[in-house]
Amino acid sequence: MPSRRGAHAGGPGSLRLVWVYPDLLSTYGDRGNLLVLERRARLRGLPVESVIVNADQPVPRQGDIYLMGGGEDLPQILAARRLRADGGLRAAAGHGAVVFAVCAGYQLLGVEFGGEEGQPLPGLEILNIRSGRGERRGVGEIVADVDPSLGVGRLTGFENHQGVTRLGPGVSPLARVVAGVGNGDGTEGAYAGRVLGTYLHGPALVRNPALADLLLSWAAGRLPPLNARDEEWTLRLREQRLAAVPAGPPRSLDERPRPRPPGLGDASGGPAQPGGHAGVPRGGIPARRAFPGPPSPPPRPPTRP
Repeated sequence: MPSRRGAHAGGPGSLRLVWVYPDLLSTYGDRGNLLVLERRARLRGLPVESVIVNADQPVPRQGDIYLMGGGEDLPQILAARRLRADGGLRAAAGHGAVVFAVCAGYQLLGVEFGGEEGQPLPGLEILNIRSGRGERRGVGEIVADVDPSLGVGRLTGFENHQGVTRLGPGVSPLARVVAGVGNGDGTEGAYAGRVLGTYLHGPALVRNPALADLLLSWAAGRLPPLNARDEEWTLRLREQRLAAVPAGPPRSLDERPRPRPPGLGDASGGPAQPGGHAGVPRGGIPARRAFPGPPSPPPRPPTRP
């Protein structure tokens, strides 16, 4: 896909990173995703402008990469209301900007998400996904094998959520879960066009530098490789986190290790829809209110997302 580099007021050659609502959505060190994009761009000689947008400020429409992190129920609901009213993020995605969202931010990209009591609330309709509350909470390390078409290796991250997400037409799963919960049906995350969401904290882009480079390439075009010295500590961290989780050989997205919970629809995804808001069809996907999940594990101490 063609890059968008220089599509903003900063001028040609500069890369504009927009961190959306860190005052509401930034748990588990999600700011690290912004920092690693800054660093990996600058190591390649790309000038970077980072814009921090709090919830009382308008979201600029002329960014190259937009980032959202995780958050608890009430901040997530407030963020959804303000982002829907503002319209800037949806407009930027519609014009081809890269969007990367984690956990609560990932759910916000969809058609609907679960509120503090599990009630369905309207999302931003940037991705054709629906999220609700599952029967068990996913807490701990997660490992997943990425869609081979993206050219990114096995993912490592940390998850802490009770969400179940199903994908509608025009959206593909980011990865197949090897260890952990992810979307709740054996897949993890979703993407369409230049919009990508995941349940992975860690921060995700620190643990998975190839995923960071994928986002940069969507915005800036083909990237030169980094010097081995610049990658040493990043790769050490990645190897340590992968080694900490028992996992088998790479798993294909075509595999179905267990049946999908009833009523979750087709999570196999499909080709990204050109233009618009990353493939949300007219009328959305059929609404469902039940979000069954995998069998419950032993009780864990109660925590909030």
